[in-house]
Amino acid sequence: MSDPGNNDGNEAYRILGNGDAPVLIIADHASNHVPPDINLAIDSRHLDEHVAVDIGVAGVAERLVAGGGFQAILATVSRLVIDLNREPDSPGLVPVASDGIAIAGNVGADVSARLSRFYHPYHAKVEKMAAALHDPFILSIHSFTPSLASRPEEERPWQTGILYNEDERAAPIAISALRDLGLHVGDQQPYSGRLLNATMNRHAEAHGRHYLGVEIRQDLIADAEGQDRFAGYLRIVVGQVRRALQDGPA
Repeated sequence: MSDPGNNDGNEAYRILGNGDAPVLIIADHASNHVPPDINLAIDSRHLDEHVAVDIGVAGVAERLVAGGGFQAILATVSRLVIDLNREPDSPGLVPVASDGIAIAGNVGADVSARLSRFYHPYHAKVEKMAAALHDPFILSIHSFTPSLASRPEEERPWQTGILYNEDERAAPIAISALRDLGLHVGDQQPYSGRLLNATMNRHAEAHGRHYLGVEIRQDLIADAEGQDRFAGYLRIVVGQVRRALQDGPA
């Protein structure tokens, strides 16, 4: 686990790309970093697993930004410290267990302190970046494990999934485009955006901003080759979605 660094003095996030880029990538779970003053009391091997980080997402975002047309905000603290894709009063905000793993160090944690230190600065920066976009389009990227240890009978065959809550404008366009690329695509899979969509609810749907919520299966983006491939897919799909939304009704 390495120090994530940052580029404007806050430990909750790092910013990539040019602020004039028209698409903002948001990656709430892009890091497995645990600050040295926080003890989760778990085996360190779990920090490289899906419970701690959305494996591969940072690499996909970095490649999209490097290719131009995208800027990004990537969380630089593990979801086990605080889950930035939750409402601030959610019981899962500071998890005490995840996929069968007890997070003993979070029992009795000072949630208010973590909100002030990580959650509020992160979301304030997301809102500032989103509000600065001339023609807002947000790409939310997450990744999911091929199987859950706590539910081994649950099949997760999708290569990628599209999530949304009340705003369904982008979803059918993206699903069709991804299927045209030969991918097995889940609509509201591996879980529903009507249940887990907090960041997009707050920064996209509440403002009527166009957005696309994407989940990618982690084994497909665990290495550089897979990250290159899916960055290419997303560049194509985001372009198609944006053109279709600009040409159609708002």
